[in-house]
Amino acid sequence: MRLFAGKIPVIAKEIASTLVRDGDIEVADKATQEELELDLQAVLKEYLRVEKELVDQAKDYLQEHGLPYSDFGKAMKVVAEGREFGRGEDAIGYITAQAIGCFMCSAHVEEIYADDATLNRKMRAVLRKHMSEGQDVEREVRARMRNIEEGSREWDVEFQRLRDEIQRKKGLE
Repeated sequence: MRLFAGKIPVIAKEIASTLVRDGDIEVADKATQEELELDLQAVLKEYLRVEKELVDQAKDYLQEHGLPYSDFGKAMKVVAEGREFGRGEDAIGYITAQAIGCFMCSAHVEEIYADDATLNRKMRAVLRKHMSEGQDVEREVRARMRNIEEGSREWDVEFQRLRDEIQRKKGLE
């Protein structure tokens, strides 16, 4: 599961419209709903910002401890747990918790009628749908790279190049 910057406006709009349409939250008017979408975009952009910050910290962690880059996943896990930051499947729970907190404090939300579990369930469905596109991209990249040995330097470079190309074509980044 991966959140793509290019999908943030789409995700925010879908979450806001779903919750308002279903009567889970109330906003004053259409303009206020658009402001709520901007609030949700801010939550999602902050998630990406913190994730990039953690990537840099994980790289520093590897360098400080003299670990190989193949341990990047472990380093990222250590750094993320230190900040109580959700990654992978946990990212959805982290983002929904942040969004619910945003709803509670937002001047753009008149009233919240649904409980946290209902809000969480509906937002999870939207997030899961859009964040799973990263898995489709990875499958497509791996299908194109059958002749290169996985784990080699050539594989890493080609994987990144193809992933970036496919993401650009799909408007994900």
